[in-house]
Amino acid sequence: MQTKKYILISVALIMLSCSIYAQRERDQRIPLIGTQAPGFKAPSTNGPVSFPDDFGNDWKILFAHPRDFTPVCSSEILELAYRQDEFKALGAHILIISVDRMASHKSWKADLESIAYKGRNPVKIAFPFVVDSAAVISQRYGMIDSRTGSGQSIRGVFFIDPQNEIRAFHFYPNEVGRNTDEIIRTLKALQTQQSYDNIVIPANWQPGDDVMIPILSKEDKEELQSPESKIHYINWYMIYRKQE
Repeated sequence: MQTKKYILISVALIMLSCSIYAQRERDQRIPLIGTQAPGFKAPSTNGPVSFPDDFGNDWKILFAHPRDFTPVCSSEILELAYRQDEFKALGAHILIISVDRMASHKSWKADLESIAYKGRNPVKIAFPFVVDSAAVISQRYGMIDSRTGSGQSIRGVFFIDPQNEIRAFHFYPNEVGRNTDEIIRTLKALQTQQSYDNIVIPANWQPGDDVMIPILSKEDKEELQSPESKIHYINWYMIYRKQE
């Protein structure tokens, strides 16, 4: 009888463990492109943040990093800070997220603001460092690698449009820093694609370059007959259009 009782308890514990693991796996799922970005409320170095409500109909870039006071992360934040006016001009808000506590965020931010990085004057950092010490936000965005057991956020970037849909995301290994130029290029590409009907963005595109037409509309076919057409037809599956 006692043995049977122990077996039942063991089975119950195993089932509970499986349930907890399954829940963690669900929490860890990366939200897909085209889905609504998970909302959250959290403290930050700029005061309380309610996401996405605080950011209106603007673009949002969530920029997660593993830890404060680490070399690669420090270089990334400084590069973002030197380009923050450019992001603002593009109507995009940057939010920095990690599992560090407020005291660490504030101390790191102040230290970064004292650095003359790569021959440039020290820069004041305008964007918020969001406190995610319980890893709630990072889990909602699938940015905690449970295999490592470190509890740190991975090096991730999410691009979120004015309708609060996830439009793109980039993940990088801890050892490799992100390219600020590529983040801005991706943002501009997404904004360009969203601003026009029936276009897609080709490889290695830079702002001002020709875009592509996935399917010729009736109007496009008519325009092709004009000597002033802005459409460049290579073949039926590769059709370019000059940007306005």
